[in-house]
Amino acid sequence: MANIVDTAANNGSFNTLVAAIQAAGLVDTLKGPGPFTVFAPTDEAFNKLPAGTVDALLKDIPKLTKILTYHVVSGKVLAADVVKLKSATTVEGSDVKIDASNGVKINDATVATADVAADNGVIHVIDTVLIPA
Repeated sequence: MANIVDTAANNGSFNTLVAAIQAAGLVDTLKGPGPFTVFAPTDEAFNKLPAGTVDALLKDIPKLTKILTYHVVSGKVLAADVVKLKSATTVEGSDVKIDASNGVKINDATVATADVAADNGVIHVIDTVLIPA
C-alpha cells in the first residue's frame, strides 16, 4: 500500500489536490507516519470553484495551506466512526460539521467514496472543496 499522497496521486482523480499539496509544501507531512484522515476533493470538486480560484490559491500559499489543512483530521477515522460524529477538529484548527442522516456530508460536501486505505491513514473522497470560515 502507499501513503496518502501517493495513493491520491495514483488514483488519477486528485491531480489538483496533489498539485496543491506540493505547492503548499505539505507532501512530507502527509507522507509522514500520521495517521491522517483526509477529506479529499476530486478534480471535479476543484472545477466547481469560481474561475481563477485555484490559480489564485496556488499563488497564496498561506491561504492554500489553511484550506488544505482544513481537509485533514489527525488520526485514522474510518466511515464506521465518522457516522457517529457530529463534528471533527481539523489540523487547521477549526471544526467541520458531520451529518450522517442522509449519506455522509462534511459541511456542504458529500462523501462520494469512503475508506480509501493508505499506509498512514485513510482518504474519504468528497465532491466539494471545504473552505474554512
